[in-house]
Amino acid sequence: MNNKLCVITGASNGIGKEIALFFAKNNCDIAFIDKDNEKSIKSFTDKVIEKFRNVDYLINNACYSNKGLLSNCSYDDFLEIFKIGAAAPYEITKNLMNYFNEKACIINIASTRAFMSQKDSESYSAAKGAIIALTHAMAVSLSHKVRVNSISPGWINTIDNAQFSKEDILQHPSAKVGNTYDIASTAWFICNNDFINGENITVDGGMTKLMIYHNDEGWKLDI
Repeated sequence: MNNKLCVITGASNGIGKEIALFFAKNNCDIAFIDKDNEKSIKSFTDKVIEKFRNVDYLINNACYSNKGLLSNCSYDDFLEIFKIGAAAPYEITKNLMNYFNEKACIINIASTRAFMSQKDSESYSAAKGAIIALTHAMAVSLSHKVRVNSISPGWINTIDNAQFSKEDILQHPSAKVGNTYDIASTAWFICNNDFINGENITVDGGMTKLMIYHNDEGWKLDI
């Protein structure tokens, strides 16, 4: 039995690296790219098609932040994040569209930042909101061919031996800060469940479900 092929963007560290390792352990060949631009995307996808011909899984993970209004993020800086976080997944999908195997799956890594924000996060939050919208649009366009879903991680630790305070942990209803394995295992589950389609799956330990009021259960607004 031939290995399945998983194409991943942003796989050099963090969530992308963990997904690559997880899928490799489950008998997948891995093709990855880390820094995306239009020229390198074309070269990368051409090489994937030339070497492997067909794709089973595409994980669009690459993105970073150029911050926002309070850091004077410029128009071009803002567009840079949109190109990497939303336009690149679109372009990679378009280039590979005719080369997906039967029961193939695309997963776009979004973020709970698409629904809630901290100050000075406009570039990243907007890109993550865009990729969730892109997910359901692509799911409809690729109906009967490829399933498309997104995962919205919450607070995910990507640092080895990181230490967290009691408050950091207990603000999560699951009483833990997330780790990269939590996201990789969710991606694998989605790829292997052929009735999940067009969905955004939030993986955040319940943090976005916790309502917060000033002076309620020890919470205080500090401004």
